[in-house]
Amino acid sequence: MSTTLIGQIEKILFSDDSFFIAVLKNGEKVSGSYYESDVKNLVGSAVTLKGIYEEHKKYGKTFKFETLNVNQNELFFFLNKVIKGFTKKLSADLIEKFGQDGLIDVLDNDIEQLLEFKGIKEKRLKKIQESWKQFKSLRTLGEFLTPFGVTHKLLTTIATALKDVSDLKTKIKNNPYILTNIRGIGFKRADELALKMGIEPHSEKRISSAMEYLLVNQCEVEGNSAIERLKLFALLDDLLNAHDMYNLYEATLVERVSADEIVHLSHDRLSPRRIYEAEKFLYDEFTRRTTLFHDRIVTDLDKFIEENSFALGDQQAEAVKIINSGASLLFLVGYAGTGKSTTARAILELLTKRFERADVITCALSGIASQRIADTTGYESATIQSLLMKYEESKQVMPYKVVLIDEASMINSTLFARLISKVDRNAVIVVVGDDAQLPPIGSGNILSDVLSLELSHIIKLTKIYRQSEEQAIALIANDIREGKVPQYTEDYEDFEFRNISMNNYYAQKNSLPQNDLSLLREQNSNNILASIAECAIEYIPHARDLLKDKKIAEYLNYFQVIAPMKGGILGVDNLNKILQEYFNPKAQKVIKKGDKEFRLMDKVVHTKNENMDSYNSLEFKENLDPSKRRIFNGMSGLLFKIDEDEEQLFVFYPNEDLVVKYEYSEVKTHLMLSYALTIHKVQGMEYDVVVMPMSFSHFIMLNSKLLYTAITRAKNECYIIGEAAAFESACKRLEVTKRDTVMLELGSSK
Repeated sequence: MSTTLIGQIEKILFSDDSFFIAVLKNGEKVSGSYYESDVKNLVGSAVTLKGIYEEHKKYGKTFKFETLNVNQNELFFFLNKVIKGFTKKLSADLIEKFGQDGLIDVLDNDIEQLLEFKGIKEKRLKKIQESWKQFKSLRTLGEFLTPFGVTHKLLTTIATALKDVSDLKTKIKNNPYILTNIRGIGFKRADELALKMGIEPHSEKRISSAMEYLLVNQCEVEGNSAIERLKLFALLDDLLNAHDMYNLYEATLVERVSADEIVHLSHDRLSPRRIYEAEKFLYDEFTRRTTLFHDRIVTDLDKFIEENSFALGDQQAEAVKIINSGASLLFLVGYAGTGKSTTARAILELLTKRFERADVITCALSGIASQRIADTTGYESATIQSLLMKYEESKQVMPYKVVLIDEASMINSTLFARLISKVDRNAVIVVVGDDAQLPPIGSGNILSDVLSLELSHIIKLTKIYRQSEEQAIALIANDIREGKVPQYTEDYEDFEFRNISMNNYYAQKNSLPQNDLSLLREQNSNNILASIAECAIEYIPHARDLLKDKKIAEYLNYFQVIAPMKGGILGVDNLNKILQEYFNPKAQKVIKKGDKEFRLMDKVVHTKNENMDSYNSLEFKENLDPSKRRIFNGMSGLLFKIDEDEEQLFVFYPNEDLVVKYEYSEVKTHLMLSYALTIHKVQGMEYDVVVMPMSFSHFIMLNSKLLYTAITRAKNECYIIGEAAAFESACKRLEVTKRDTVMLELGSSK
């Protein structure tokens, strides 16, 4: 039988999202779920609970409540605890003046009245208004969704992700699958909710949403731009836990194809319309530009090369020769140390015999790569994103006559198509890349496909140029690219392997019980971690000098730990916690979000593509209003300001010359520490010093392509720290990227 219990919550003993266990002032323990706000807001509050007593295996006699009501003016509680911008005194004064219902009406319909109160100015009013709107939306959503088991954390995720959607409750009620694309939800959780809400398991809406989800997953996550029809149907069976529904899948597919949302390709493959259009455009445009020739640039190419003191090998000279012949498109592909930058500079110098220097632009995906190509060629450079922001907004093509695109292996189909669509139809395009690196994040594999199809003029640089016998990064990387174990134990200026291996690993693997072997692996991983920390200590003094001298870009690009995976002792998440203690141990301000801690002057990386309030450095210095700009996943910055009163923090991204403002609520979803990063995250980057753990605990990820990409991120010094057998095994696992793409389909049908 249900019992009523009244008390004051003194301390939260345990919490997991909405569920918590707490102790009351009188010592009694209570447990249950609370959805109205974050559980921590209940500390100190008097509450009335209804429920039953039960015996908890850890906490003993506990009152398990079914309902919880706060024993004070409810509006006062939420203003004081949940909604930003209110103090206890202000909350009490406002309720006394307007009454509870009257204040709600003011907050809903005439919030400007609050400006009459002392301490409320425009800036604070805006914060109150936004927080109140979010609270109302969250509460309405909560009343609708909590009966279906949706937690407060999930409610907050939904409300934040869909904050610009009007009448969100109705939208979700009509189609709960709109939640599928929200980060942290996905199809399975949306489907679980939809089924609870009464969606039929065989409904077209469910099948269509599952089909969309799988297509996006195959393209954006797995990297394909097309998928076999029967493979898609098999994946649908697994996702929907269904059998014998192929007729329903086929009917849904026909409808999606008729609606022009999916393209049915030859060889019974399917592609989302926007990705198909991107690769079809690139295929046609590369083909067209290959046949487009300008007049010869110089009559005596050898004389030009000699006069400009270019020391070019045969392959490099051939690339320059193709451009000199008047070609409008060249793919210049080369491995580490083969002189891509020198060749690119010679090509650009040659092209300025026809065009003005102002007509030339170089670009790359990351700010670091963009700066590097500017430094090595001497020509203006920009990130691809900044060019697109400028010219897509103005709906104009770029005014440049020459466009050099660097680190092209990183660029996925849709981004590549957006960039090429903004290049003048008669401009000269030079595409520079290294197909031995990891393929792009997202759909397609454009550089690799162009090479496979021999779609245009291609020069492949393979000869390695060493600056000295003691420098080995390029040689070691290229041995690994070919599946060879390099001479990695020799003494080099720029490469060091620190061997921290388990004694007789294979013998112990075959003889020890699994638990004992796991303990040995854990111990060895901790030894590797200690060595990484020792390595970091060597470089911290110079890193701090760079920071002290306000050389932010140099600081961010100086020392970098990279790892194959996020989890585990040697994963990025744990490495960041450890390295934060070494690089930034005594920060003046700290904020905690769940298990994440961010400190003033931390190295951070942005993790979502999203429009955010931001300033260029001058706008920030002059205290001007921010503008909405696209902030991209992978941008590296410094957390230089925490405003505790406004609950905001600010990150400076030097390569983009941007200061971005983050609300506390955005920190956990939009930022992560970047003392350590995954190898996929550092594609296109370059650091003075790179350190990488090497362990069998990462074995599932280790292969030649990943290792090649990791080592070639190092500009001056590279340290591999860990197990020699794991390193040798990774070198010999020759990885060949195979993606199912529209471009290969188009090429095979010709």
